[in-house]
Amino acid sequence: MPEGPELHMASRFVNHVCSDRMFSGAIFKSEVSHKNPEIPWNEKSYTISATSRGKEVKLTLHTMDNKTTKTSKPPKIPKSMDIIFRFGMSGKFQFTSDSPKDIHKHAHLQFFTDGSPKKVLSFVDVRRFGKWEVNGDWGKQRGPCVLFEYDAFRKNVLDNLSTAAFDRPICEAMLNQKFFNGIGNYLRAEILYRLHIPPFVCARDVLEPLKLQGDTKVKSETPDLLAMCNIVPLEVVNLGGKGYDPEGGAEQYSEFSQWLQCYYQPGMSNIADHNKRTMWFSGPPGPMIPKDAKTRATKKRQKKNKVSEEEEEESPIKSKSQNKRVKKEEVDTNSKVTRKTKAASKRRSTSSGPTPAKNKKTQKEENGPGNVRRSRRLKTK
Repeated sequence: MPEGPELHMASRFVNHVCSDRMFSGAIFKSEVSHKNPEIPWNEKSYTISATSRGKEVKLTLHTMDNKTTKTSKPPKIPKSMDIIFRFGMSGKFQFTSDSPKDIHKHAHLQFFTDGSPKKVLSFVDVRRFGKWEVNGDWGKQRGPCVLFEYDAFRKNVLDNLSTAAFDRPICEAMLNQKFFNGIGNYLRAEILYRLHIPPFVCARDVLEPLKLQGDTKVKSETPDLLAMCNIVPLEVVNLGGKGYDPEGGAEQYSEFSQWLQCYYQPGMSNIADHNKRTMWFSGPPGPMIPKDAKTRATKKRQKKNKVSEEEEEESPIKSKSQNKRVKKEEVDTNSKVTRKTKAASKRRSTSSGPTPAKNKKTQKEENGPGNVRRSRRLKTK
């Protein structure tokens, strides 16, 4: 699932491919994206730029047709539109040619360049959990960004420790985007692992001592949990590539895999938290562990086909269903063979049907009338 670093790198990618490029025409929305709105935009010439904040990306469309004319008509006022994207489980941007062979089959929003050869910027979302909002703004229920609004992020957390959100285990509180905007599943695991903090201890107990420090810039010598919420995501950004993207290039993803110390690593433990999200950790889990805590069975990742944690957690179920389908196919095949055998034998019996009648007639002719009368006399006696 894309987290703060991945969305920031997505905004950088958009700015890179859209730099010095003009876009033109209507924005195409796929027919299968029913939950997301159409984009009411059809301009002759416009630019695209992007910014990120936590787990959101904002695309800004801006027209460039603002030239003055010699006529009495006033110049056109430049138009602009903001589109807020939330990536869900698998959202990302791709920049390809406009050939149907190159455009991803799950490209649900497409922006076309002007001129030739034409290119297309696509919002790709395989699982279709991603959303976009036309003329939107940053989510009101999302706090300051852990990457680029560190001071505001730290203050927002420490000023609200009395709220019910911090009654929960620290691992679950860290997924609350109202306070930890940009932190997700793999980041919380890496941060808690490095600080040797059990995931299922009360969030308030972990964060309350930080109020005594007061200094928001203590990050260099002894970074605390809030400081690590800024340091660790920035490490991912500095790695380059696309961050957590198992479907991306093998070289880029392998570098990210080598960076991971806890998340999905051999020798680590995992437990499904109260929200059924898998928490990776080392050592004791803590006193607030769920009563029905379950460990998720995992499979070894294959080099050629890396899949995400969510897909691997579902793999045992998929394997059973696949086995059932295989067995069903075998039964269907056997039944087809049986039906074919019966049909063939029926055809043989039908084809051989007249033969007995012919044989009977032949037998009567061979016996002759005298033989028939003699058999009748014997029956009468």
